[in-house]
Amino acid sequence: MDTYKNCQSCGMPMKRDEKGGGTNADGSKSKMYCSKCYENGKFHNPNMTVAEMQSLVKSKLKEFGFPGFLAGWFTKGIPKLERWRGK
Repeated sequence: MDTYKNCQSCGMPMKRDEKGGGTNADGSKSKMYCSKCYENGKFHNPNMTVAEMQSLVKSKLKEFGFPGFLAGWFTKGIPKLERWRGK
């Protein structure tokens, strides 16, 4: 399995994850998803749509002080992440 620089669900840089990544069902660290999206081999919000993820990430970025246009630009690539491909 590849190691990703960004979470393949929300796009957050993996190095920014305080837990060092989510966890797989066997307890090992996920190299694909962050701890905010994925734990124990399951997504926190399994029924979330890509549009809902983009909206959530955009609002979080704004909370951290990013201007709206920049937050929107950062969320543009979310549909291309592994979790959302083919959906």
